[in-house]
Amino acid sequence: MNRLALLDELAARIANLPHTHPLRVAVDGVDASGKTTLADELAHALTAYGRPVIRASIDGFHRPRADRYRHGADSPDSYYLDAFDYPAVRTALLLPLGPGGTRRYRRAIFDYRRDTPLASDEELAPADAILVMDGVFLLRPELSDCWDYRIFVDAPFEVTLARAVQRDVALFGSPAAVEARYQQRYIPAQRRYLQEVHPRERANAVVLNTEPSNSEMFIQHVHLP
Repeated sequence: MNRLALLDELAARIANLPHTHPLRVAVDGVDASGKTTLADELAHALTAYGRPVIRASIDGFHRPRADRYRHGADSPDSYYLDAFDYPAVRTALLLPLGPGGTRRYRRAIFDYRRDTPLASDEELAPADAILVMDGVFLLRPELSDCWDYRIFVDAPFEVTLARAVQRDVALFGSPAAVEARYQQRYIPAQRRYLQEVHPRERANAVVLNTEPSNSEMFIQHVHLP
């Protein structure tokens, strides 16, 4: 299935879901799996169905640096347990858009680059809006009951690590530093997530994204909501 056909299939499935409140779509996956790119493309595809789209990322809900690194910058436990403010994701974004919610939401509360809270205003979601949110660990128990559709973007670690080495050199300083950080912090935390949460089994759709450069993507399996 080419990429455009896959995106249209996912958009059609989501846009045709019954709803009495804004739909909340998770685009989950490990670091460098391609989830942010897929979420951006899916958001664009959904606009063809005349639905307002809200884009958000778990990156807007980081905890302060002191909390994220309290066990050290290389600690996988800190990444898995301390990186994100899940209560804030629920109260600021997911619950207001859910059943009985006010539809008044904030799509981000923290600027992790500046390590400071964001003074963002509340927004009012149209009743037929669709939230498309990307991020790691989105299907863990703290958030799992808040999604109306769940996508897991799957790629093996050898593929995601190669992508990360190309993408994150400016952030970490060298290919060796990128690989060391991933091998010590990110990949062990993500292996724990895969083993404890089983996000592939929780997802409505699992998208295999090993070769995005050739515009081919595949839905491995689909669970109806």
